[in-house]
Amino acid sequence: MAKKKRPGQRQRPGQSSPSQPQWRPIAFLPLIARHIDGMLEADREQYETLLEARPKPYVLDGFTVDRVIVAFTTRQQDFGLFDEQLRQWQALELSVDQRREVTRLVEQMRLLRENNEQVLALAKELQQGTIERVLSKSDAELGLEMLMRLSRE
Repeated sequence: MAKKKRPGQRQRPGQSSPSQPQWRPIAFLPLIARHIDGMLEADREQYETLLEARPKPYVLDGFTVDRVIVAFTTRQQDFGLFDEQLRQWQALELSVDQRREVTRLVEQMRLLRENNEQVLALAKELQQGTIERVLSKSDAELGLEMLMRLSRE
C-alpha cells in the first residue's frame, strides 16, 4: 500500500509523484527498445489469434473479448508516454547509432498504434458474434442469419 504524504513532508530526490511521469536518460534506450519491440510483437500475435476466430466468433466468450478491448484501450493511453520519451531523446545530441535507434522506435510506435487500432476494431467486430450473443438469439433469428449468409456466397 502506498504511503500518504504528510503535510510538510518533502519528496525524496529521484522519487516521482504518481501523476508525473519519470523521464529516463538516453542510457535507458536499450530497455525502452526491448519494451516497445516486445509490445509490438505481442500485439501482433494477439491480432493473428483474433483473426483465426473471425470466421467463427462464437468460439469466443464475451468476457474474453471484453478483456481484450479493455487491455488494448488501456495500452493505447500509455502510447503518449513512449512518444514523449522518444521526442525528448530526439532533442538531444545523440550518437549516430542512438539517433538511428530512436528513429526506428518512432516507427515501431507508429506500427504499434496501427496494430492496436486493428486489434480493437477486430475485437469489436467479434464481440457481435460471441457465444453469449449467439445463444441469446431465437431459432428464427439464427435461421434468417444463415439464409442471409448463404445468399451472399
